[in-house]
Amino acid sequence: MTSEGDASADPNEYEELADADVTMRENEHGLHIADDEVTGVSSQGQTPGEALANLAAAVESYREATDDDPGDDWL
Repeated sequence: MTSEGDASADPNEYEELADADVTMRENEHGLHIADDEVTGVSSQGQTPGEALANLAAAVESYREATDDDPGDDWL
């Protein structure tokens, strides 16, 4: 992870980000932006930790949506 913000925010704390290449930045409004360079998914938060937590949830949703399993087995 490369970061321009809080070094205590660690993407390795999130299972969803295990294979991610996360970059962090802060925009002109003070929001922290977390980008996963592997999936192209981004998220934001008031703190670096919140941005990472939001990114983990977004990456999980992205992977569920792009999973090859059609999910028809419950019918």
